[in-house]
Amino acid sequence: MSQVGIEQLPIDYVEVPASMPPQLFVVVDTEEEFDWSAPFSRDNTSVSAMRHIHRLQSILDRHRIRPTYVIDYAVSHQRDGYAPLKEIADSGRCRIGAHLHPWVTPPHAEEINRRHSFACTLGTLEAEKIRILRDDIADRFGKVPATYKAGRYGFGPSTAEALEALGFDIDLSVNPRNDYTNEGGPSFVGFDTTPFFFGRRRRLLELPCSTDFSGALAGSLGPVLHRAASTPALRRLHAVGVMARLHVVNKTMLSPEGHSLAEMQALTRSLLARGVRTFAMTLHSPSVQPGCTPYVRTERDLQEFLARIDAFCGFFLGEVGGASTTPEDLYGLLSKNVSALEERAS
Repeated sequence: MSQVGIEQLPIDYVEVPASMPPQLFVVVDTEEEFDWSAPFSRDNTSVSAMRHIHRLQSILDRHRIRPTYVIDYAVSHQRDGYAPLKEIADSGRCRIGAHLHPWVTPPHAEEINRRHSFACTLGTLEAEKIRILRDDIADRFGKVPATYKAGRYGFGPSTAEALEALGFDIDLSVNPRNDYTNEGGPSFVGFDTTPFFFGRRRRLLELPCSTDFSGALAGSLGPVLHRAASTPALRRLHAVGVMARLHVVNKTMLSPEGHSLAEMQALTRSLLARGVRTFAMTLHSPSVQPGCTPYVRTERDLQEFLARIDAFCGFFLGEVGGASTTPEDLYGLLSKNVSALEERAS
């Protein structure tokens, strides 16, 4: 956890009451289209997929779910990007947050490479990019965003300091059980899906992504078994895939991108059995248009992708007995704890 820096700050984990129905919030990384296998480029600023965002929004409207669109500079700074969202936001059917892709966000002072795609590697430049993004979103939507999610999960010690200084209340950047250090980014191996407050001068709420283990041995043995199966010797034997197919241990993100409905349901049931009450379903806005992400290449992929979203929402709000919320609404529910924590920290 030393690469992340959150653990260097005062942390208070949140005990969500068992009496509260499981809470589902939907987070959409709302961004430009680019080739995920190619080098990063400042020139990739097309937001043509945004004209089709209604394909997602109509499903969520039907389930009375208000998504949070965390938008990056390519979206907030171009009418084709922000205009389709403004009508949805103005009608109260969504929330708008900030999502930093540093390579397309001014100031353009850094060298473009994989390491610098994690904004937490940029020093003081990171805070300036977040400020410019925050102000651009406020100009377009008439409200300063309270929620932040780092592109590529690039959250570090400087990020926490910047968010405090810039007035954010909520961060969504922690992706549990994942390690990005081989690319120059942070490690979140030591984190699970438990929400927590963090910060020095002011308390912010961290709502991690819902990434964890499911399967017969998903509990305390899950991380150990998955780490062992990921070693070079066992990787050649496809041990991770074998364990997943046998339902022993499967690392899953609560996302319709790259995960089946059955996997999403299994993860949800596994986390519920461990007392988890907050669930974040995440996806990328360009997936609403075939050919823009690795997850949706064809029209058939698109229909299956949208069907998974629809079916999971029905499953969570029906079979699970859950409720829908937004990060901001959940922050409000937990805000009574904030003042007590700030008094303790002062």
